[in-house]
Amino acid sequence: MIDLGLDIYRTVGREADRMGIDAYAVGGVVRDYFLQRPCTDIDIVCIGPERGGEVHIGIELAKAVSNAVGGSKVSVFKTFGTASFQYQHLQLEFVGARRESYSHDSRKPVVENGTLEDDQRRRDFTVNALAVCLNADRYGELMDPFGGIRDLNEGILRTPLDPDITFSDDPLRMMRAVRFASQLGFRIADDTFDAIGRNAHRIEIVSAERITVELNKIMLSPEPSLGLKLMQKCGLMQLVLPEISALAGVETVDGHGHKDIFYHTMQVLDNVSLPASGGNPGNLGNDSSTDFQDFDGTDKSWKSNENQEYLQDFQDFAKRESQKSLWLRWAALLHDVGKPGVKRYDAKQGWTFHGHEARGARMVKRIFKRLRLPLGEEMRYVEKLVMLHMRPIVLSEEEVTDSAVRRLLFEAGDDIDDLMLLCNADITSKNPDKVRRHKANFELVKRKLVELEERDRIRNFQPPVSGDDIMQTFGIGPCREIGTIKDAIKDAILDGQIPNDRDAAWQMMLRLGEELGLKPATK
Repeated sequence: MIDLGLDIYRTVGREADRMGIDAYAVGGVVRDYFLQRPCTDIDIVCIGPERGGEVHIGIELAKAVSNAVGGSKVSVFKTFGTASFQYQHLQLEFVGARRESYSHDSRKPVVENGTLEDDQRRRDFTVNALAVCLNADRYGELMDPFGGIRDLNEGILRTPLDPDITFSDDPLRMMRAVRFASQLGFRIADDTFDAIGRNAHRIEIVSAERITVELNKIMLSPEPSLGLKLMQKCGLMQLVLPEISALAGVETVDGHGHKDIFYHTMQVLDNVSLPASGGNPGNLGNDSSTDFQDFDGTDKSWKSNENQEYLQDFQDFAKRESQKSLWLRWAALLHDVGKPGVKRYDAKQGWTFHGHEARGARMVKRIFKRLRLPLGEEMRYVEKLVMLHMRPIVLSEEEVTDSAVRRLLFEAGDDIDDLMLLCNADITSKNPDKVRRHKANFELVKRKLVELEERDRIRNFQPPVSGDDIMQTFGIGPCREIGTIKDAIKDAILDGQIPNDRDAAWQMMLRLGEELGLKPATK
């Protein structure tokens, strides 16, 4: 007997017995029980006599259990025959057992009443097809018709049925296979992985929102490169993120080749994700993902009940996990995305990628828009880090002047610490002397940053003299001279010519105004 360990399971069993139906905990909650991982999303499958269409029997049981525990209001999705409610820290979802059939041009199935095995058969992987009975007379009985326990023990992902059928019916399962492999550190069975390659093109019928939910779960894995390398190998990357796929490979001219930018990017991404680099992966392996509160909204097709359920899962995760970690990882993934477009070979310099940071920053919005990622401050944060990621590296290779450090502080603002983390992660040379030299210089840059911030208060500073001050002082309206004076004062502060205080800035304003032919207004 398996004891899942929560009183709510006994309550579900009692209510199911009272209603004369069978109830099973299925899927992720059973899998995570054996993996000793926390799980807050509980799926219950119900089977019983005809009650006006068994596809709705889960709705009846959900209402009964919610009443029994004084739970929150039950959310009902009649189209799909599902119901859910929140109880303490748990999200419970109930559904009647079903079998599904698909048409070729849609991943939305035709649903019919089914048996427990029909329901297990329709699931994506054997490790997610486990079921535990909750009825009193069979409480804790494990139903494992497809060898899910064996696959859990061996760390293998395989489909209950023919993988070509599984993935063609619902192509999102290909992304889920990669995601579970990345989260759990499992290997995808050879025949299952080969089937992903054969069916990768089918991902085109899946909405961008759903693909991105899975992609972000991969990004939030403890070692995200595991999943992204699998995507590249099976052909999904070329379809989902062609800009990242284009980083792969080494071009050679006159015997000189550059490093493989794809694998370098994977290492940088892992560096910002792992604790050793100062990243914060935490316990990011739950079956949830990140927040999409800032959807672009131009495509309204995702606002279906089904996608709304998925979106809610996405938003709930945002409350539990660090969002900064996700967007820092995105910055790491995209930091060199502009390199293929600017790559050049010079006989004297070798391979160059001049301006790749600016080109990459311009690509961020297009990528975020296509993937329905947030277009607000999260996107601007990624753009900023991609644009600036070479600056600390250049500083560490040259003389570290106060002026250069002040300008870096000014442009990076509150994101300076994340920028330095990204740049430190970007040091992936196999030459240990080069790595030591870079890291030593980085420490000098960081010390300068701290010293100048404490002394000059440059981070996010606004010039001590405003445009209104200039207009009132000289009795003028909006004009080009105002911008000229403000920029000159800002540059003087950043270059250390004057201190960052109002008196010094005011005196400079008066001098500059006089040089521009402006006279103080008389009262």
